[in-house]
Amino acid sequence: MKAGHTVHIALTGLGANKMRSTLTILGVVIGVAAVISLMSIGRGSQAAITNNIESMGTNLLFISPGASTQEGVRGAQGSAGTLTLEDAEAISEAPAVVAVAPQVQSFAQVVAGRQNARTRVIGVTPEYQFVRNFPLAQGDFITASQVKNRAKVVVLGSSVSETLFGRLSPIGEPVKINGIQYKVIGVLESKGGTGLGSQDDVIMAPITTVQDRLSLQRTTSGGRSVQSINVQVGNAADIDAATQQISAILRERHDISGDDDFTITSQQDMVQTLNESTGVFVLFLAAIAGISLLVGGIGIMNIMLVSVTERTREIGIRKSVGARRQDILLQFVVESATLSLLGGGIGILLGWGISRLISGLSISGTTINTVMSADILILAVSVSAAIGIVFGLYPAYRAARLNPIDALRYE
Repeated sequence: MKAGHTVHIALTGLGANKMRSTLTILGVVIGVAAVISLMSIGRGSQAAITNNIESMGTNLLFISPGASTQEGVRGAQGSAGTLTLEDAEAISEAPAVVAVAPQVQSFAQVVAGRQNARTRVIGVTPEYQFVRNFPLAQGDFITASQVKNRAKVVVLGSSVSETLFGRLSPIGEPVKINGIQYKVIGVLESKGGTGLGSQDDVIMAPITTVQDRLSLQRTTSGGRSVQSINVQVGNAADIDAATQQISAILRERHDISGDDDFTITSQQDMVQTLNESTGVFVLFLAAIAGISLLVGGIGIMNIMLVSVTERTREIGIRKSVGARRQDILLQFVVESATLSLLGGGIGILLGWGISRLISGLSISGTTINTVMSADILILAVSVSAAIGIVFGLYPAYRAARLNPIDALRYE
């Protein structure tokens, strides 16, 4: 019997039970759509986090203090106050270093008129604007003289500015941070946010001002410490050389002969670590969605077993007129594969539509971005086709093994 004729018989059999076939296809549609939409959300989150890190600047190194130890108990990484402004000045002399921007950070309540907000206050130097890529929307950034004089001036993030002043320009207006009055000299351009937090929900002030009034952390020698030092390198090829030069400078300054009391992390390390973490998250979402595909496959097997039982006499007649085992096997495999592929095709369209529909939605201040890629579509189609074949093999094999005489006697 020709394969084309067998396929025609299989498709005719599906058409004879339209409602049952439609309900079976629906299970696959839901599974494929879930895989595509959830994986596109995961990929979108992955891309947004990567872009968020890259928007901090280019070719960056982040230096943070080591862990403190009290009474034999080791604290969290960064808990030791070992870095100072003088360390930052010394690091700036390294040949591979282009710019250095130390920072301190604290949380505080800021008030303007009747409006108030609790936000991050970051103490910075003038270099911070360029090292960490914070362009201004209006006004001016922190200057060297303001750092030297511990001036009470601030630059507002866009979301803080909107919260406190709405659409009005805050330049020159007073704000109070923990009861002390400061003057607004600038507003940063909006950079948005992801799961790492919003870069717009921030206030920047001279680092010396924040050290004096908000951040009280000190080094073991009693000096005022900084929480981290941002270092910009000329290009990615200089990252390793810069790391070695900075390590040598800090070891000499801190008189280190054993373990380092600081940690140096590159921007590429951060991107790689977060991509690995979000990659696991994407696979987890795919696994959850895959459960619905598995349920759809079980539905295909169930409906094919019912079909074999209902068409036992038909199988007997076909065998009695010359149909071979492989013809019967092919017929039912084609039926199950057709159900699966139809469901996969419709599921792709539905999943793509859901992905486009939710892209750009904002939930709790975080914008959902979706990324649709070819590998997601290929994976969904491949899995749905495989499920149709795998879950259709047993019913097809069972149909092919029927004894034609017993099949003809079946009522």
